[in-house]
Amino acid sequence: MEIKVLKDILGANEQIAGINRQLLDSNNVFAVNLMSSPGAGKTSLILETIKRLKGKTRIGVIEGDVSSSLDAEVISKEGVPVVQINTGGGCHLDANMASSALGNVPLKDIELLIIENVGNLICPAEFALGEHKNVLISSIPEGDDKPFKYPLIFHKADAVLINKIDLLPYLKFDTEAFSQVIKGMNEEVEIFPLSCTTGEGLVQWVSWLMAQMGKG
Repeated sequence: MEIKVLKDILGANEQIAGINRQLLDSNNVFAVNLMSSPGAGKTSLILETIKRLKGKTRIGVIEGDVSSSLDAEVISKEGVPVVQINTGGGCHLDANMASSALGNVPLKDIELLIIENVGNLICPAEFALGEHKNVLISSIPEGDDKPFKYPLIFHKADAVLINKIDLLPYLKFDTEAFSQVIKGMNEEVEIFPLSCTTGEGLVQWVSWLMAQMGKG
């Protein structure tokens, strides 16, 4: 019974995600579902991406969080439209939540929509939102064993960003082995080591993102 219920939930979610995708496509908006564990650097990456793409593309953000609006308030200071979703304790965004948020996003005025999912490496992998690409941030302090513990989210990622590489001299993290493991489960994934603190690797990330939008 539990398996059938789960299939029904995921099936209904996929239908709504398809409608969301059609809405985005009809407005020529490219959407990225940004996932990570808490504290890996999603908001920092969004801020750095906005700064580097100013004047090149018009950006909107959907902020997913359990309860607060702190990240949305920080991002709104960059002058981009931001819509907050509070899950009320839920561990992920789903397509229905994204649909409600899209109704408040000025889609005609943006070209790139970044959806910051709730910090979690399990649930967000199961629920499509209507996005065009899934991007996963995995930071150095988390350790290099995460692909073994949470394989599904790495398998579904179109790009994996290894964030906080400025901390490599101080922490044990084998970036080469980490990358090989991910490539072993997902041959098509792009991997970008970077640091939002020093700026290293951000040019490569932004270039890839623009290329996905057809602006590269």
